[in-house]
Amino acid sequence: MSAAGDVPEAASRRLESGSFSSGLSATDFSACLQMGLRPVGLVQGFCAMQWGWYAAGSSLGRGLSPFGPSGGGGYQQNWYCPHGFVGGEHRTWGQNFEQTWVEDAWRTGFSAAFDRMLEEAESVGAHGVIGVTDTSRHLADTRVIEFHLLGTAVVVDGAPSPPAGTPWSTYLAGPRLAKLVEAGFMPVSVVATMASVRVWAYCITEFLMEGGAYGWAASMGSTAEIEQVSEARLAARVLAREQARRQLGSDTLQGIAFSAVEREIGAGDQVVECTLRGTRVRRFKDFDPLPPPRPTVRLS
Repeated sequence: MSAAGDVPEAASRRLESGSFSSGLSATDFSACLQMGLRPVGLVQGFCAMQWGWYAAGSSLGRGLSPFGPSGGGGYQQNWYCPHGFVGGEHRTWGQNFEQTWVEDAWRTGFSAAFDRMLEEAESVGAHGVIGVTDTSRHLADTRVIEFHLLGTAVVVDGAPSPPAGTPWSTYLAGPRLAKLVEAGFMPVSVVATMASVRVWAYCITEFLMEGGAYGWAASMGSTAEIEQVSEARLAARVLAREQARRQLGSDTLQGIAFSAVEREIGAGDQVVECTLRGTRVRRFKDFDPLPPPRPTVRLS
């Protein structure tokens, strides 16, 4: 965690103004006030990361095994042509493999933006950051990805000033956060992981991805499962879940959201990237119902 003096000058002016800013909806804002959480500022962090692509098999030779790391390696699954020699351009071998260097770069970029958001929150004396949103996007047609995290810094009314260190954070806000606290859980930190799996297609995958049904593969019919692609999508989700599990320790993950994107590279080749997000929570009390909300408008 950097010192508060490292917060960008523009952010310091925004956070030191006489008013406060918030990214909460009216409903979430009201629910947070009911819980004793007072917004003190909108905080954010950015990071731009660049990385290159490795060739097929770049993650090999590190004790790899299907569906999970073995000896510190990554996922790998091989596929072999059942037809024998057909021609020089016939793909007799394919592979699904985890692009660990892409995952490391994504993790570095996300963590840098996350830390900068927390630096802003700490500079205004916040206990935590609620309603966090995170986005990542490619800058033009480059291999540069910009990470942006945004949230509302809050203080707990009546609580002592937070000690120096990392404020807690959560994707939740408003009624969803209130229900979590009511159930006896306290947010610890947002958790986000990304798994990247490269599909290096072999002959059958290439054929099916092109939608063909002729020649030597006509016997396969017009419908068939593309097993190599199915396995890649499953592996990406399993890997993202395992990465998140390693961050939790004895805590649990709430509000989990999966998202997956695929990029076609050509000739059946593609990249599958799966992102998992959630809030790491820890039990701090038994179930304790919150008092009913006070009505703001009376109809009688």
